[in-house]
Amino acid sequence: MSTPTGDIALIGLAVMGQNLILNMNDHGHVVVAYNRTTSKVDEFLAHEAKGTQILGAHSIAEMVGLLKRPRRVMMLVKAGQAVDDFIEQLVPVLEPGDIIIDGGNSLYGDTERRVKYCASKGLLFVGAGVSGGEEGARRGPSIMPGGNVAAWPFLKGIFQSIAAKVDGGSPCCDWVGDGGAGHYVKMVHNGIEYGDMQLICEAYAIMRNGLGLTADQMHEVFAEWNSGELDSFLVEITRDILAFKDTDGQPLVDKILDTAGQKGTGKWTVIDSANLAQPVTLIAEAVFARCVSAMKNERVAASKVLTGPSPKLNVADQKAFIRDIMHALYASKMVSYTQGYMLMRAAAAEYKWTLNYGGIALMWRGGCIIRSRFLGKIKEAFDKNPGLENLLLDDFFKNEITKCQAGWRNVVAQAALHGIAVPAFSTALSFYDSYRTEVLPANLLQAQRDYFGAHTYERVDQPRGQFFHTNWTGRGGSVSSSTYNA
Repeated sequence: MSTPTGDIALIGLAVMGQNLILNMNDHGHVVVAYNRTTSKVDEFLAHEAKGTQILGAHSIAEMVGLLKRPRRVMMLVKAGQAVDDFIEQLVPVLEPGDIIIDGGNSLYGDTERRVKYCASKGLLFVGAGVSGGEEGARRGPSIMPGGNVAAWPFLKGIFQSIAAKVDGGSPCCDWVGDGGAGHYVKMVHNGIEYGDMQLICEAYAIMRNGLGLTADQMHEVFAEWNSGELDSFLVEITRDILAFKDTDGQPLVDKILDTAGQKGTGKWTVIDSANLAQPVTLIAEAVFARCVSAMKNERVAASKVLTGPSPKLNVADQKAFIRDIMHALYASKMVSYTQGYMLMRAAAAEYKWTLNYGGIALMWRGGCIIRSRFLGKIKEAFDKNPGLENLLLDDFFKNEITKCQAGWRNVVAQAALHGIAVPAFSTALSFYDSYRTEVLPANLLQAQRDYFGAHTYERVDQPRGQFFHTNWTGRGGSVSSSTYNA
């Protein structure tokens, strides 16, 4: 029997899987390709993988037999039951110390469960978030691995070789943490991606509906923005989308129906933020904006009967107002990342993970959908102060948001006055104003809760942690309800 030569196997030959295999092959790794529909393996070897050292397998057992020890098996299959099904097929043919990697968009709680289950079978399980789409998978993605740390020495060389490189060769891949930490960080990445996309769409809506700019004019604006602080993958592709013409020479973007889809990762971020009591308001608004967009027929009907002001803006200096829009986008983006990092910090405390926040920013610096110049500043902030409680308190971000503030407020105000919906710009500004406010109206809210439900309150003239109840009507009793966090 010949000596196994495979360094790693990959299950799932959709475009992401194929591109990742080709990327690994480019970096000298011998990959074993497998797909449940085995004809795809033959097609891949005959076309895209022709002339490479990629090996094909037509069964799980054959795939495992081609691998060096410890065997490394990576799945790029649909999240959910398919992952569990493949684990069950792998368990009987793998040996203690072998490694299973889930490179899909799995929910972090499922990854936590799978790490424990595989450990009970003597296997090492890793949940690795992979970002960058088809192009990233082929040329260098951002990879966020977490799970059983004993697997990392056997994966580090492969993953860091194929990952995107930034800042003089630093790979956009490092160990994130235990359990579901890797998939959690990928989930937050996707939530921030939802926020970034919504913010860009709101800037576009103000320029299109408020200023009457054409797609070509907006292409020029985004091209300019991409050469400054907003330099990023999403601003870059927006620039290119706005210049793209349909077969009749008209902008294709103008012909696309305004109903957005979503796969659920943004929703997961919002649900977990509520569970951890973290105000990730911008990502929530981005998710809900997609939900509103999907109500197309209702919106068409409502537009005929519900009144509001004209969206046309009458600005004296259009160039200055476009600069204000840029400031609104930049400042809101700072808030979005701030909220994402607040959520990761809360999750690390709740799930007992040790997260390297500067390292996460570096992993997102290249290869992934939210890659941007901006992330280098986040890494610098956490390198300078690893215990930084909130990104807005870092000197760089504090000063940048101060510079943007007048334009940001002007844009939100003008949008409100002219009936242009900017839920993400607005909620970012509201969060910023709430966070910098020493006294919020929650004292009245606590009085209301105590009035109708005897939920108690703390007092400004007494030490924190002491709770009081008032018989507000003279008819209630002195018994109060217990305190708890829902």
